[in-house]
Amino acid sequence: MDNNWYREQLHALIPGGAHTYSRGDDQFPSNAPAILERGEGAYVFSPDGRKFLDYGMGLRSVNIGYGDKEVADACYHEILKGNNLTRASITELNAAALLVDLIPSVEMVKFAKHGSVVTSAAVKLARAYTGKKYVLVPAQQPFFSYDDWFIGSTVMTRGIPDEMSSLTLKFDYNDLESVAKLMEIYKGQVAAVIMEASTTEPPKEGFLQGIQSLCKANDAVFIIDEMITGFRWHLQGAQAFYNIEPDLCTFGKAMANGFAVAALAGKRDIMKLGSILEEGRERVFLTSTTHGAEMGSLGAFIKTIEILKRDNVIDHLWSYGQKLIAGITDIANEQGIADQFKISGYPCSPAYTTFDETGNISLAYRTLFSQEMVRNGVLMPWIALSYAHKDTELDQTLSAAYSALSVYKKALEGGMDKYLTSPVIKPVFRKYN
Repeated sequence: MDNNWYREQLHALIPGGAHTYSRGDDQFPSNAPAILERGEGAYVFSPDGRKFLDYGMGLRSVNIGYGDKEVADACYHEILKGNNLTRASITELNAAALLVDLIPSVEMVKFAKHGSVVTSAAVKLARAYTGKKYVLVPAQQPFFSYDDWFIGSTVMTRGIPDEMSSLTLKFDYNDLESVAKLMEIYKGQVAAVIMEASTTEPPKEGFLQGIQSLCKANDAVFIIDEMITGFRWHLQGAQAFYNIEPDLCTFGKAMANGFAVAALAGKRDIMKLGSILEEGRERVFLTSTTHGAEMGSLGAFIKTIEILKRDNVIDHLWSYGQKLIAGITDIANEQGIADQFKISGYPCSPAYTTFDETGNISLAYRTLFSQEMVRNGVLMPWIALSYAHKDTELDQTLSAAYSALSVYKKALEGGMDKYLTSPVIKPVFRKYN
């Protein structure tokens, strides 16, 4: 079966052709594989036998490597115990104790299967704890949940009541005054600020601490979303890296090297609102998920943390990323296109940005670069690193980048139409298809 057949089948059976919009056809050049069969280490394989060095890494969820045997065996061992029992399991208790012991701000934890569940639960808890309704999010950070409270604040508002959209307010990342202004306009009505600690732009000195102080002064809950930063920036999360202490925090993605685990965690005074022990108190129906504490995935989480500690995985991500950034930057400089192609960000999570001849950010040139990387055997829709990325993979990546940026330079000089053979990739958050 060829790429087109698989693409047609996917769209016929699955709305959007995948269960995550980031995996959709409109996020990849047309020469990328439409479907994958398996992954191994830092590589993925299509059904027709093609092999690609991968930097998507399961939408950033894989930080050790695809198919890691230790993690898989830990999961399998738990599956053989029954995987999902009638009462809470020993594995569930051990996983909770591990996270509480690991993260200083965490006193209680509630597990789930994906990030949207736990970020939405954090918002619900904040509203229940404060009795307030407004939630503040950074305009520059693209995604927190598929639920109405967040998607209603994007351009994709179809199916979401205006009343829900109006309750989420946007501020500017790294602009503390924009947060203070909203706190003043909606004085006494802000339940929470939820944000990632960092974007590709680092936080200005004192910015995160300033938000923490504003939340405390206005009796709002300070929520740090660690979906991307958790178990990549620092073993204890970006909150440890930046020396902040959130009231609540959410984790997912790299918690279990690709297995489905997410967590809402934080201060006992807030988290205990979801408990059943305080007789006579009005209840908060927090999360209640049949598979949230599935033993297999939690076994994978426990083993992943063991490997991260033992093998200094996070140090490796930083080291590899430094070499990758330096290497690709050197190539862009050598090609004379350093102003049109930039790779930057934190070494543990680099990002590349593409510009056209006029200096404007260009999705067309991003598509061209991605297309040429695929042509050279590298799948790089974004850059997520893993412990399986070693010197061999770095050499392959830099060789592919040299070829791709050579074509990029030619397109800048002679016109895009001669080189781009794919439809231009599109933003995930757009009003119309």
